Amino acid sequence: MVKTKRLNLSIATDEEMQKLILEETVEEMKQAYTEMLEGCQVHPFQRMWYAVWFMKLADGSDEIIGDLCFKGITNDGVVEIGYGIQPLYEGKGYTTEAVNALVHWAVSQPSVTRVEAETEPENIASQKVLANVGFVPNGEIGQEGPRFTCEVG
Repeated sequence: MVKTKRLNLSIATDEEMQKLILEETVEEMKQAYTEMLEGCQVHPFQRMWYAVWFMKLADGSDEIIGDLCFKGITNDGVVEIGYGIQPLYEGKGYTTEAVNALVHWAVSQPSVTRVEAETEPENIASQKVLANVGFVPNGEIGQEGPRFTCEVG
């Protein structure tokens, strides 16, 4: 678990991820969660790089206010972070706090050399989160849009 002043970030179990898949109504997210679960099962000793990380308030509530994930880890130590938050909690700085904490945690892992992210061009809120955490555009365009990098060190 990674803790911040206001949040607890924890890795979902396979059972919790299966529940997410069953309850998800957006097909794109259902597919993403399914791929994450498959990654956990194929790489059980590296599941932190494939699993959903739940974002919960540090007040002890069990409500999941958002989630984060890494999209695997490359042979040269690059991880890509993704995230989302429930609309009720948008605009309160929770996403920036969670992404910042998880990026700092990731770069403290010996196998990680760099953290990247990708966001849709019109998703200004997500780009602000990345900028606030220290990501900079790297000039590449991915499937979702511009890519950003946060270098280790």
